[in-house]
Amino acid sequence: MAQHWQETLPVDQYIVASGGLLHDYDRKVLTFLYQPLIGPACLSLFMTLWAELEENRLWSEPVTHHNLMSIMDMNLKDIYHARQKLEGMGLLKTFVKNGEDGRSFIYELQPPLTPEQFFLDGMLNVYLYRKVGKNQFSRLKRFFSDKTIGADPQYAEITKAFQDVFLSVPPEALKHNPESAIDLKVEDGNSFIGRAEASKIQIDSDEFNFDLLLGGLKESLIPKKAFTSRVKEAISNLGFLYGIDALKMKNIVLSAVNADNEIDIDELRKAARDWYQFEYQDQLPALLDRVQPAHQKAGIAKPNTKEEELILYFERISPRQLLIDYSGGAEPSKSDLQIIEEVMFNQKLLPGVVNVLVDYVMLKTDKKLAKGYIEKIASHWSRKKISTVKEAMQLAKNEHRQYLEWADGKKTPASQGKRKPVRKEVLPDWFEKKSEGEQVQPTGAAGHDPDFEIEKKKLEEELKKFKSGR
Repeated sequence: MAQHWQETLPVDQYIVASGGLLHDYDRKVLTFLYQPLIGPACLSLFMTLWAELEENRLWSEPVTHHNLMSIMDMNLKDIYHARQKLEGMGLLKTFVKNGEDGRSFIYELQPPLTPEQFFLDGMLNVYLYRKVGKNQFSRLKRFFSDKTIGADPQYAEITKAFQDVFLSVPPEALKHNPESAIDLKVEDGNSFIGRAEASKIQIDSDEFNFDLLLGGLKESLIPKKAFTSRVKEAISNLGFLYGIDALKMKNIVLSAVNADNEIDIDELRKAARDWYQFEYQDQLPALLDRVQPAHQKAGIAKPNTKEEELILYFERISPRQLLIDYSGGAEPSKSDLQIIEEVMFNQKLLPGVVNVLVDYVMLKTDKKLAKGYIEKIASHWSRKKISTVKEAMQLAKNEHRQYLEWADGKKTPASQGKRKPVRKEVLPDWFEKKSEGEQVQPTGAAGHDPDFEIEKKKLEEELKKFKSGR
């Protein structure tokens, strides 16, 4: 399993580079538009790296990551996670070189989107709206906009053109000695200091099944040429943003076709948004990690046991997909999604860990996602700093009896001696085998037979004897 210390060490050096000149106005864009989505730690890392650049230059001096840890007062694990978020948001490119003296990195800062690009992005603006709400979103739009120059019809433009101000020189003056010819090319390996247009967030088109979409549209009158590269980019982004698969996207695409048999991207966005808000009661999607990060996976190439198969399953799917699988393909309810979102954001649990938690709680509460119960266990896992699926499964086994008491309303040992029916215990599949080879027993079990069915029969026999007055 790749841990953060396998990717970066405090002694590894890094150099900060810039993909273009960063302006002071970018600080406001990063603070007010990006920070709600990536968090203060990511913003702090970006600003710290930015500060290491010399003014109006594109390169910093090489330093070690230990220096960065000291300046930011953060451990390397948090810095590594913040770096990944900046990379995913298109604000940072990372390059690594493995040499005899160890690893060295180049962190190339990327300019953020302009306010206009951000608010018209089609993805980031939706996530920001969902995060800050309608009033704050409107306030931010006003903050990053102003009155258009020349909007007052009483003003007439009198700006002079180039030819009105300057004279053209005689052609002879343009002739020069070949020996004094001006070399307009920059030296090899160098580039002019400037700023390219910031790259928008673009979901890989391989993430969306276009073959299935086009197959479903064969009988329609939409020509293939209508699926331009811009349209495909929009469909990929909308599919990721709203969780729309190829079959559901078919009707959305059909509703966005205009009279010229072209797909109107604005109408496509509107139709996708309307579909999502209809499905989720006027809500908009939030920005969540989709699946367990690669550096927190167990690294199982080929599972040999049922437990390893479950680990791979929990690592490869999102919590939302787990709820869909539980309900046989039906979309999860708004309240269930809110519970998952709050657990991931408030307790800072990774998606794979949340999957284990949901699987455990659903089976303990008759497939009901009890908010108070899941939040209590999530808080415990957060304090224990559980970050992998395997750790979550092991802790659930170790603390099983304690979690039972929480589910039953914190029963005390004394109260458990009262004559109450012994309820049948339902356990996840991964409870059947402990890593130490020891079977986890349900509460109240008297025997130690590893077979759960045999144990259940023994419990029923004990109950009969108990009721008969033993």
